[in-house]
Amino acid sequence: MSLGISLVILIVLVGVGMLGGHLGDAGVWLFGVGVPYLAVAVFVGGFCFRVFQWAKVPVPFRIPTTTGQQKSLDFIKSDAVEAPHNTAGVIGRMLLEVLIFRSLLRNTRMEVQESEQGAKVVYNSNLWLWGFGLAFHWCFLFIVVRHMRFFLEPVPFFIEWAEYLDSIVQIGVPALYLTDLGILAGISYLFFRRLITPQLRYISLPQDYFPLLLILAIGVTGGLMRYMPGMRVDVTGVKELGASLASFGFAIPAEPIGVLFYVHLFLVCALLIYFPFSKLMHMGGVFLSPTRNMANNNRAERYESPWEIDTHPHTYAEYEDEFRDKMAGCGLPLDKPLAKEED
Repeated sequence: MSLGISLVILIVLVGVGMLGGHLGDAGVWLFGVGVPYLAVAVFVGGFCFRVFQWAKVPVPFRIPTTTGQQKSLDFIKSDAVEAPHNTAGVIGRMLLEVLIFRSLLRNTRMEVQESEQGAKVVYNSNLWLWGFGLAFHWCFLFIVVRHMRFFLEPVPFFIEWAEYLDSIVQIGVPALYLTDLGILAGISYLFFRRLITPQLRYISLPQDYFPLLLILAIGVTGGLMRYMPGMRVDVTGVKELGASLASFGFAIPAEPIGVLFYVHLFLVCALLIYFPFSKLMHMGGVFLSPTRNMANNNRAERYESPWEIDTHPHTYAEYEDEFRDKMAGCGLPLDKPLAKEED
């Protein structure tokens, strides 16, 4: 059911994009200029709003996730990465988390294996999930960097280097980008893993399937435009439209680009609009996670909670004074006897 809902939404989005490609100049203005500006505005505004909302939430305790020795006595060796006690350690831990998904690499899966001694629980690392997840995210980043050449003139050197490294194998004409293969492999693994694994399929919702299908559709339409004869689009027109959007020139290409391009562009815009309101916001949320961005130095420094307010504590003596009769009636022990017993 969840997968069906996601497929229906995706088909509707593809149909709307195809409609934009058949509307002539009106479709270019609407789907090539208006919708991209709207998508970028929603993405930037929604992203900043979500991050601002998270940043305002006070953290009452230091709750960093630790799997190593905390710094204490000098003769006890501490783990600077797993239990960072200063800012440098926190930065190192965050870099490992963001760049190589270290916590996902340490993730384990539990299996029950039968043996001669009986059933036993075995824990194994999930390297396939880590590898395909890492490949997907890095390929996505490379593709975004490569696409910046459509919006910038002259093209910065680092974009040219990224494109050169991406096509260094030089298979066919046009050259095959390795990241195109990587992102399709990564997103396909994440999708079929969720579809095939019974436990994941049981807990999966439309918001789990939809972004995977949307990104897969973006990758497929982009690959068809580049590698499939008969579906290739006018790259000069794409560059002209992209440079116009980046400079707020509001100019449309003189020649038609192609229907498939508007399908691809509309799917990208849908992803940008959907991004701030979905689980994809982990891209910004990881930096605000107190389990990652706080030092584990509870023994060395006193942490003042932002929620500390001047309140009068209700002591046990006051509690007993308030409920002495009821406590005596229930047979509970009293520090002070009832007044009638004192008489």
